[in-house]
Amino acid sequence: MLTMDASTAMLLVIDIQAKLMPAIDQSAAILANARRLVDAAALLGVPMLFTEQNAKGIGPTVPELVPPPALLVHKMAFDACREPAFQARLPEGRAIVVAGCEAHVCVLQTTLGLLERGRKVFLVRDAVGARRAENKDAALRRMERHGAEIVTTEMVVFEWLGSADHPRFREALALVK
Repeated sequence: MLTMDASTAMLLVIDIQAKLMPAIDQSAAILANARRLVDAAALLGVPMLFTEQNAKGIGPTVPELVPPPALLVHKMAFDACREPAFQARLPEGRAIVVAGCEAHVCVLQTTLGLLERGRKVFLVRDAVGARRAENKDAALRRMERHGAEIVTTEMVVFEWLGSADHPRFREALALVK
């Protein structure tokens, strides 16, 4: 299937952390879109997983997105796939919808790790950030070359809905308006 399906997807939010976000280009928009994705996933029953890179140094996930402890993986490796705790919480057979920071470091390496493991990856362009736009652009191109689909927040929400007849359509629509 080429479209994203809520019943076979998972949202992965990578390292949207308190000390990092002030340095991220267009951080307010990235944070707002990540929040929309989290809200849509909760509304539509899509499993979620969050990572924090070196939380002692970079701080916890931003207050706007704080995940329950059961959905959080602490890591030191840039590629979360190298962390056994991450692998243990990654459900089999689900396509991974990715948001987070930084595009050219942890998002890139984790996405490549997921692709190497045969996962379908949808990278949410407007919910991925980096300190410098050129790093984000280069990372997006590289991930796309290796098989990640580049999508937007609205594409995710509407594909997860699948139809205007969806019982949660109006609530989901309110997230993107």
